[in-house]
Amino acid sequence: MKAVLHRTGALFALLLALVVHAPAQAHKPSDSYLTITVAEGAVTGRWDIALRDLDFAIGLDADGDGAITWGEVRARHAEIAAYALARLSIRADGADAPAGAGAAVQSCMIDVGAQALDDHTDGSYSVLPLTIRCPQIPKRLTIGYRLFADLDPQHRGLLNLQAGGVARSAVLGPQAPVQSFDLEEASRLRQFLDYLRDGVWHIWIGFDHILFLLSLLLPAVLVWGGRQWRGAQTFGAAFWSVVRVVTAFTAAHSITLTLATLGYVSLPSRWVDSAMAASVVLAALNNVWPVFHGRRWMVAFGFGLIHGFGFASVLVDLGLPRDALALALVGFNMGVEGGQLAIVAVFLPLAFSLRRSWFYRRLVMVGGSLVIAVLAAVWLCERLFMFKVLPF
Repeated sequence: MKAVLHRTGALFALLLALVVHAPAQAHKPSDSYLTITVAEGAVTGRWDIALRDLDFAIGLDADGDGAITWGEVRARHAEIAAYALARLSIRADGADAPAGAGAAVQSCMIDVGAQALDDHTDGSYSVLPLTIRCPQIPKRLTIGYRLFADLDPQHRGLLNLQAGGVARSAVLGPQAPVQSFDLEEASRLRQFLDYLRDGVWHIWIGFDHILFLLSLLLPAVLVWGGRQWRGAQTFGAAFWSVVRVVTAFTAAHSITLTLATLGYVSLPSRWVDSAMAASVVLAALNNVWPVFHGRRWMVAFGFGLIHGFGFASVLVDLGLPRDALALALVGFNMGVEGGQLAIVAVFLPLAFSLRRSWFYRRLVMVGGSLVIAVLAAVWLCERLFMFKVLPF
C-alpha cells in the first residue's frame, strides 16, 4: 500500500508541476462568442472569434514567427469577414412574410463593420460588429452555424440572443448547427428550458466530465478485498455506492458552479481545463491501483469542485445579464444532473449484471480504466502545450 501511495503521490506531483509550469495560454476548447440583439425591429450583433482558430483555418501569421500582430490581422480583415460570413446564416420569419415565401425571401443580409481586437481569458479574438438586415420585422430567428465545422468537431458557438428585454442562450456547433428561436415567446419559462437543455447537452458532449464520472462508477458494482476486485453481493450495495458518489460530485460542482457564475471566484481556463484532465487520469488509475477504494465519494467531491468551474465556463462565457443568472444557474445545474442521471440509469443495471464476470473485472474495469487514463493524459498534454492530437 505504501508503494502504491508513493507512486500515486509522485504522479500527482508530476501533474501539478506540469500545470504550474505550463505556458500562459494552454489549450482551451475552441469557442466563439456570438451576440445578437433585436430591438425595435433592428437586428445587430457582435461576433468574437479566436485568432488562434482563424490562424489555423486561413493562416494569419504571415512571417511565421508564432506571434499574430495587429498588422497581420488588419491585412486579412476582408478574408476573415468572408470566411466567417460564409459559415453563418440568419433567417427571419415575420407575420408579414408572403405566403409560400422561401428561404431566399426570408434570409437576412449580414454586413461586417470595422473589425477590432479583444482579449479573452484564453487569448486574443477578432471582433466582428454585425449589421443584420432582414426582409421583415423578425418574430422568429433561425441561425445556421458552420464555423470550423470541417476542422474541429468540438468547436462551439456560444450564442447570447437578446430580444424583448429577455436574454436567451444556446450552444451552436456541429452537433446542433441550425437552431430556431421564437422571439415573442422569450418568457422566463422558455429561458429556464433553454438553460436546462444546455446543461444536459453540455454533460453529454463533455467527454472529460463523462469519463471522470465513469471512472468513479466502474468500481461501484465491485468490492475491494484480498488485493483484488470482487462483485458486490447485492444491487442495493452498488446502488448506495453510486448515490454517495453522484451526490458528492453534484454537491461539489454546484458550489463552484455558483461561485464562478456569480463572479466570486475566477480561475484561468488553463488551470481548470488541465486540472480536469488530471482528475480523470487520477480517478482512472485509482481503479487499477486502488488507494481510495472505500472513499470514492471523497474523490468525487474533491475533483467535483474543479469540474464545477468547467461547467461554469459555459454560463460565464455567455455574458448573461444579472437578472438571468439565478434562472441560468438553476436550469443549467438541473440539466447537468439530468444528463448525469441518464448515464447512471443506463450504466448501473448493465454493470451489475456483468460484475462477477472476467469480462467486466478485467477488460471493462481494469482495461477500460487504463484506456481512460491514456486518453485523459493526452488531453492534459494538449491543454498544457497547445497541440492537437485527438479529434475530440
